[in-house]
Amino acid sequence: MKTIKKIVLIAIILFTISLNAQEKRFKVDVIGKGTPVLLFPGFTCTGDVWKGVVGELSKTNECHIFTFAGFGGVPAIEKPWLPKIKEGLEEYIAKNNLEKATLIGHSLGGSLALWLATEDLYDFNKIIVLDALPSVGALMMPNFKSEHVVYDNPYNKQMLEMNAENFEKQAVQFATGMSLNKEKHNQIKTWILEADRETYVYGYTDLMKLDLREDVAKIKAPVFILGATHPFGEENAKRTYTEQYKNLSNYRIEYVKDSAHFIMYDQPEYLIKTIKSELK
Repeated sequence: MKTIKKIVLIAIILFTISLNAQEKRFKVDVIGKGTPVLLFPGFTCTGDVWKGVVGELSKTNECHIFTFAGFGGVPAIEKPWLPKIKEGLEEYIAKNNLEKATLIGHSLGGSLALWLATEDLYDFNKIIVLDALPSVGALMMPNFKSEHVVYDNPYNKQMLEMNAENFEKQAVQFATGMSLNKEKHNQIKTWILEADRETYVYGYTDLMKLDLREDVAKIKAPVFILGATHPFGEENAKRTYTEQYKNLSNYRIEYVKDSAHFIMYDQPEYLIKTIKSELK
């Protein structure tokens, strides 16, 4: 069955390749040799967010490091942004025979890894997610329903019209809250400011709309989750992760003390050691 589905997927790729010839959905850097690992960054981040991790993993693994369209100087694409990114990843995986790779994703990248793993097209070795959830929207909105998330809303209009000065002030606030490592705040802020504004607004709407809470039941690959405990504490983190992942059967989770959202910046040595252990 998987062979048939792969043939169908390749046929779709060949059919759409001319339509997408001018649409570069991401940039990929491939470093190292060995068992393949795909590394997906979080929202607005470039593949450089994985620099410390790749420095170690590339000694034993072939690392495919992604930067998505609209971020880090990669040209923006038309919306719907997130579904197009996923389709591009499916094509990349099929073209490069990466169906047995390990996927590692942070935040948005973790949600993408989970989404890909729900498809019955792959035999991924493992999924490793850093501070990522099946449904960001359900975390942010009470009585969340995916169909209620739309592009045309007052918040998006405000964000699109926000002047550079106020947008930078907001970026500083976000960066400060997402890492305990003050030396990394400027880098996180810079990635936000460099993002294509429409991708920043509408791409995040796509992420809010994505709801995998039911679909994670389809995931067959083992999933390893690292959850940050700052700023709301481990007990709150446990409640959130337990509720969001309750339909996923094969997973383990560790809660990372003294870390905010960017675990790779707040606990770099722990992260590298843990990922290397998981890959073994």
